[in-house]
Amino acid sequence: MLLSTLILLSASSLINAALAAKSRPTLDALTHRELLLTGRPQIGLWKALLRQREQDLESEDQSISDLLTSDISSQHAFLSKQKPQYEAHCFPQLISHFDPTIIETFCQRYWLDASSYKEGGPVFVLDGGETSGADRLPFLEKGILQILSNATNGLSIVLEHRYYGESIPVPSFSTDDLRFLNNAEALEDSAYFIANFKAPSLLVSLSSSDALHPSNTPWIYYGGSYAGARAAHMRTQYPDLVWGAIASSAVTHAQVDFPQYFDPVQRYGPEECISALRSTIKAIDVILDMPAPLPTLLKSLFGLEQLEDNTDFADVLVTPTGYWQAKNWDPAVGSTEFYNFCDTLTAGGSDGHLGLLKIPAEIVNYGKYIKERVVSRCPRSEGSPASDIEDCFGTQDDSKYRQTDLSETWRLWQFQVCTQWGYFQTATTDGPSILSKRLTLERDSKICRQAYPPGKYFSVPAIPDVEEINRRGDYAIEADRLAFIDGDRDPWRSMTPNSDLAEARKSSVNKPVHIIFDGVHHYDENGLTNHEEEPARIRDVHELEKLFVQEWVAQFKEEKARAMQV
Repeated sequence: MLLSTLILLSASSLINAALAAKSRPTLDALTHRELLLTGRPQIGLWKALLRQREQDLESEDQSISDLLTSDISSQHAFLSKQKPQYEAHCFPQLISHFDPTIIETFCQRYWLDASSYKEGGPVFVLDGGETSGADRLPFLEKGILQILSNATNGLSIVLEHRYYGESIPVPSFSTDDLRFLNNAEALEDSAYFIANFKAPSLLVSLSSSDALHPSNTPWIYYGGSYAGARAAHMRTQYPDLVWGAIASSAVTHAQVDFPQYFDPVQRYGPEECISALRSTIKAIDVILDMPAPLPTLLKSLFGLEQLEDNTDFADVLVTPTGYWQAKNWDPAVGSTEFYNFCDTLTAGGSDGHLGLLKIPAEIVNYGKYIKERVVSRCPRSEGSPASDIEDCFGTQDDSKYRQTDLSETWRLWQFQVCTQWGYFQTATTDGPSILSKRLTLERDSKICRQAYPPGKYFSVPAIPDVEEINRRGDYAIEADRLAFIDGDRDPWRSMTPNSDLAEARKSSVNKPVHIIFDGVHHYDENGLTNHEEEPARIRDVHELEKLFVQEWVAQFKEEKARAMQV
């Protein structure tokens, strides 16, 4: 009886914790990544879906509350579904490494896997980057961390980036409270973590308390995309802490205006689709310049007739091109939606009409796709479809971007874009384009002025300070035991050291370089449970990474042995 009561009390506390965790609603990781981190950000739709999620949680909360009065078997069934594979741990991280008046710390989350670890093996840190660290846990289970730790008897860690997930050092996401979200503070976080890390004793048994210190164990840093640039910066700026690093799709070159993002889509996309997309966008731009009611009639084909601003309409049309970055060699992880769009666009059919104006079938098909696959996602309330469309896709109302509570996580990466990284994805002014000519730098950067009014302690610069990034190495960044891995058709490759604009590099064990054929964004990061089932080009890059990392670990041991003999 006593045991049952204790179990029931424990279950009740965990259920209450589940309720508390829902107090700050979030969207699922795939939707968050698709709307904010892939292609052009769709902030309005993200916010509308988040509000819908909040409403859904009300009924979910009631269901969870009902469990508190249910039988113990029902509570156990619920808890078995809630238990994560990896437990989050807390590292006391400094809120600021540069302001001596701020001495408080916050909980920086990390996750650890010691299943392959044997003392003397390396420590691998995967940088969580611009999303919740929990989204990176598959890489502990069957991705790059599991692959490398198995090959080297290593210890693997996923480290959550400040401000993301639950590693939040501030009470709001106002302009002032976001002032500690910058490259310098985040790099110091990782350095401070490595220098002061103590493994949980229940998970890792060590012969001495300093066995994992960087002077005794090689630490190897991995990151992809933004986190890939951080991996490169960690190796070059903290060589005494980071013995080696793998920088995958590493955007070490920051740039304000970034029309090159769409070049791989035009170069490698299906020829018929790209040709149709170019001609269709060109025709749409012409119609939008025509007198009323033709622009409104055109927008009605796309389900967007209530959208007042023509540039907002043109922005929605870019959505399918963002699906290019969402591709992955593993269909369980990636998306084929770009090709679904192409199939719809080039499906043929009869020409349409806007009043007396004849339009090609491709415009009709484009409209069908946007209406059914994009506009349909916008939550609708009875009696106000016009305001709903404006809410999801309009950008003219500054007030919709001024909420600063902690649920407004869209503000985080956008703040980094506006302050330091740039990468505004605009239409090219030279040659054929798959974006409307209306999508200019002025249009794209408007969100910086709308969302981040000057605070008491910080103001967003008029132009992102990309030199803060580029002076850390830019295209030419290099070091011993620093690897660069890229996909040949990654929309971000032009911002990496493997860019066609950068000086070509010769690969070696100490400075590995590899470009994955038919690869897009950090294709080496994920893996399958059975690695033999991975495509050959993915097995090849994983094998390469194992080989040079094993050599790096051997170099560390040799250097340490020499030092002990002196």
